[in-house]
Amino acid sequence: MAIPKAYLTSTKNLAALLDAIKTAQAPDTFNLRFLEGLGFPSSNDRLFVGVLQSLGFLNSDKKPTDRYFQFLDQTQSDIVLAEGIRDAYDDLFKVNTSANKLSKPDVINKFKTLSQGQYSESVLDKMGLTFCELVKLADFDAKPAPRDSPVIADEEPEPEVEKISDNRRPKLGLGGLHYNIQIIMPESRDPKVYDALFRSLKEHLL
Repeated sequence: MAIPKAYLTSTKNLAALLDAIKTAQAPDTFNLRFLEGLGFPSSNDRLFVGVLQSLGFLNSDKKPTDRYFQFLDQTQSDIVLAEGIRDAYDDLFKVNTSANKLSKPDVINKFKTLSQGQYSESVLDKMGLTFCELVKLADFDAKPAPRDSPVIADEEPEPEVEKISDNRRPKLGLGGLHYNIQIIMPESRDPKVYDALFRSLKEHLL
């Protein structure tokens, strides 16, 4: 059953708590000391840690998750919060895809049905209050910006190859490098051998 057991007994500091997270450096562990350091020492505010876990902002060890860090991007915070609410209250959104628009009494009735009488009226009231106040701070209409999109580099243009006519061959060499080629001449008294050799050199190297 995807209905969080975590809830707040008072939501008066909920918006301020979320705003404080956005402007603070993420902790290694979101413990009570860190919460008090944000300026929320009340025992009611301690329940906020469990709510963050249910929203997927903290793992079971109370360490910030990827969603927590995504929430720190203030241009995406409300959208990320909406994603967390949809995941935390998955069964409720399966019953009503627009559950974020339900009134508090309707939410409580849905919780009562989904929990099959597991919770008291007092607890259901606080669960409904927590959900309704969370959705007020979230953006369910906007789509999240794509994350980790692959960057496609511009294709490099193919190098232009200069066509060389048969009567204009390139000289052997790379940039500023020049090569000295030594040729061991064969021993022969026939001048035709040397004529053929030099014709071949002229054809392939010059």
